[in-house]
Amino acid sequence: MKLAVGFLTYNEASAKYLEEFLPSLSRALGFLSPDDYKIYVHDNSSSDDRRNQTIITGFRTLTDCSPFIYSTTSRNLGFSRAYNSLIASAIKDSASYFLVINPDTLLDEGAIQKLVAALDNNASLASVAPKILSWDFTNHLKTDTIDSLGLILKPGLKFSDLGQGLKDEGQFDQAKIIGPSGAAGMFRLSALEKVATPGEREGAKQYFDEHFFMYKEDCDLAYRLFLAGYQSALIPESLVYHDRTAASTGPGVGAILRDRRQKSRQIRAWSFKNQHLIFIKYWKQQNLANKVLICYHLAIMFIFSLILEQFLFKQYYSILKSIRGLTNVK
Repeated sequence: MKLAVGFLTYNEASAKYLEEFLPSLSRALGFLSPDDYKIYVHDNSSSDDRRNQTIITGFRTLTDCSPFIYSTTSRNLGFSRAYNSLIASAIKDSASYFLVINPDTLLDEGAIQKLVAALDNNASLASVAPKILSWDFTNHLKTDTIDSLGLILKPGLKFSDLGQGLKDEGQFDQAKIIGPSGAAGMFRLSALEKVATPGEREGAKQYFDEHFFMYKEDCDLAYRLFLAGYQSALIPESLVYHDRTAASTGPGVGAILRDRRQKSRQIRAWSFKNQHLIFIKYWKQQNLANKVLICYHLAIMFIFSLILEQFLFKQYYSILKSIRGLTNVK
């Protein structure tokens, strides 16, 4: 099997998008025969909310799309653990590539074909990223504002989405990236197998580190692939549109503060915790200059939380609990 496609659903947060996302996904898979791909879905919705399942089932009965392999549990597994389950299923089914895709996206008809071709033509690539532009779902408007062109690594072990908030004029089309955004990206499964670590459950593997419930798990995986010597590439001809919640409005302190106010406390807490985990997890791999910058970032984060967002102090206890169980990095 050439390709496995995986996406997660969660209550109304995803259900409202499915009637537009699913047809775009089906069209983008049109270049493959039904035997060449499978679609894996994990529903993180609460047990009394089956709207996502109903919509997916209804869509499947009206189209010739490959069968959806649907799974759910009685609780929200988060991004990493749910995706690990889907990736394990794809590997068991002998897929070559795995597409991570959010249901709050629209895919251009040629988006998936161009990602597959890039991996087919370059064996050194472990992952490829489409050009993700912003989608105004409320007004049904595709824009030319960049959502993500992939992840880039900055000094001091800081990651960011290339070009986010800027107008796309092709200025980053040749830029180097370290990996795709978790919103949309395709991975070579043999590479994921190489960097997988043992899971807490017997026989399970972690492709995404499950200490990252949500947020920055894509940064962590991209960095592990980078440390293992793999490459990633932006494929600007592959277009995806994303209705990102509280996307960056650009550089600068003022923009950062505005962006943070748009995000929920839970999102800010996950992001705060997981950035600390990245610092701790990869401390030994950093040179002296990066270690100095990491200490600086930690001090700024502490002062920022002390003055402006005291609720983040609860995360320090959670960080300490996670340190002992963090995946070892050789």
